[in-house]
Amino acid sequence: MLQELDILIILLYLIGTIVIGLALRKKAQRSKDDYLLGGKNLPWYMMGLSNASGMFDISGTMWLVTLTFVYGFKSIWIPWLWPVFNQVFLMVYLSAWLRRSNVTTGAEWILFRFDSGRGGRWSHTIIVVFAILSCLGFLAYGFIGLGKFVEIFIPWEIISAYVPFNVPPAYIPHFYGTIFTLFAVFYSVLGGMSGIVWTDLLQYSIMTISSIAIAVIAWQAMGDNTLNVPEGWANPFFGWELNMDWSGIISEVNTKIASDGYSLFGIFFMLMLFKGILSSIAGPAPNYDMQKILSTKSPLEAAKMSAFSIAALIPTRYLMVGGFSILGLLFYEELNLTTAGIIDFEKVLPAAIQQFVPVGLLGLLLAGLLAAFMSTFAGTLNAAQAYLVNDIYLKYRNPLASSSKVKVMNYSSGIVVVLISIVLGFFVQDVNSILQWIVSALFGSYVVSNVLKWHWWRFNGEGYFWGMLSGIIPALIFPIFTDTLDLYYFPIILLISVAGSIIGTYSAPPTNEEVLINFYKQTRPWGFWKPIYNKIKASQPGFEKNTAFKRDIFNVVVGTLAQTLLVIIPLYLIMHKNISMVVSIVILIICVIILKKNWWDYIKNEPNITRK
Repeated sequence: MLQELDILIILLYLIGTIVIGLALRKKAQRSKDDYLLGGKNLPWYMMGLSNASGMFDISGTMWLVTLTFVYGFKSIWIPWLWPVFNQVFLMVYLSAWLRRSNVTTGAEWILFRFDSGRGGRWSHTIIVVFAILSCLGFLAYGFIGLGKFVEIFIPWEIISAYVPFNVPPAYIPHFYGTIFTLFAVFYSVLGGMSGIVWTDLLQYSIMTISSIAIAVIAWQAMGDNTLNVPEGWANPFFGWELNMDWSGIISEVNTKIASDGYSLFGIFFMLMLFKGILSSIAGPAPNYDMQKILSTKSPLEAAKMSAFSIAALIPTRYLMVGGFSILGLLFYEELNLTTAGIIDFEKVLPAAIQQFVPVGLLGLLLAGLLAAFMSTFAGTLNAAQAYLVNDIYLKYRNPLASSSKVKVMNYSSGIVVVLISIVLGFFVQDVNSILQWIVSALFGSYVVSNVLKWHWWRFNGEGYFWGMLSGIIPALIFPIFTDTLDLYYFPIILLISVAGSIIGTYSAPPTNEEVLINFYKQTRPWGFWKPIYNKIKASQPGFEKNTAFKRDIFNVVVGTLAQTLLVIIPLYLIMHKNISMVVSIVILIICVIILKKNWWDYIKNEPNITRK
């Protein structure tokens, strides 16, 4: 149960978010760019910490703790579903490519690539639809995770006396999610991007202190103890099958593994890696991550922000994830994981917090995890508002709208998106199901069109539209008719989307040549751009194409290895595996030296990298 000190800390945090929203309200109202992008004046390190805070969410942390508890060190690969290594692709080259466009949203970027003709209009429309669908999915994902989390700390028996209607047990998490969502709405709707970034800094500070404290508690509890786990739990490497049997230890975990669909781990990993690489090459989806890249001062600062996000997020988060997973395993018998008579392993995190965290730190940690939810929620809400206001209202409805009308639309669109996401949240029963749909099915529809848009000159707006639409439709339909793990029908969605992209592309003429020349000169991507490069070279003999493909891919491999080491080092630290930890740190240092010489020393001198 929460004590008075814990409640006071949480209230102080909530008041702090309200104060930040009110303090930055006037700055946000100056212009559309001030509201949606913070005026493009926020420094890269603030944006990096904000991005890290936005990815340090309750639902994701609950999911990671569950994965580590169940799968041990093999769990370090499962977040590649997201894929977490997309941040490495952004750091190495994609953030700079994207920021060079100088647009406000991902939908505006589409017009920069395809022009405003029929294909451009169609592609603009479909990316707005996708952006809103993905934003609603992420909001519902955060909503249900928050509700499950709060339910443990505020027992329904206490609240039910004050609620004038009956709430079925299965929907109690949804009730809590609704209540706490309203606080996030306040500062994100009032303060815009600046309010989100400053609140994220407060949140990240709280989470860092909490993560270190939890890691220390788990490290001390581990001591000379041996974990009662299946053979292979502490080995990050794997074969074709998972071969992890919890029988006689916690037999119910075997049911969890079967329901997750990860037993054929080798096949799962290959599919996940294939999907992850394609998703990363496609670039960021039109959500808070893209908005923060577009909010940086220059392409160089966008690259620095993405690199700093990795360094800020991964070790801090995994100190907490590893700490709670180890505590949960050491003291499993003391945890209450039952909901309506069924063991729910997604409650390992909140149950461990309730059991092991002392008074004072409990309030700080809960404030931090509530902050993590609000950060992700606010960033996603900001992205949804950007598409509704900038790409629908200002583009089609009222292009000459006054500042006061834009302000009203920003506020009202935010409220509408929140209400819809709450309704959708009531149809979601667990974190894993909505996460699987978002990262495997919905993002499967995004991949093909968004890989081709960077790398193939002939790809046009019609191809983009039909590629996206032919992927979105099965992504929405398949989950209705099958219970198969969403990742396993990703290849089907991919093939349908490839067909839609190719047929759509050749059903219409190429994009206007002047638009392609402007895009290629400003963005400077590598890929199949020879006809456009030859046109530019004929008029500008000094123009040089981007020849960094091999270097970029090598740096991505090194960066992904470094990121994975940042995941595993905190786990080795907490478990007192000192030799493995030292070896990992040495390899990490080598990776950093390679990236310094082969990435940073090149990118800081590239053309158009420092210009706003």
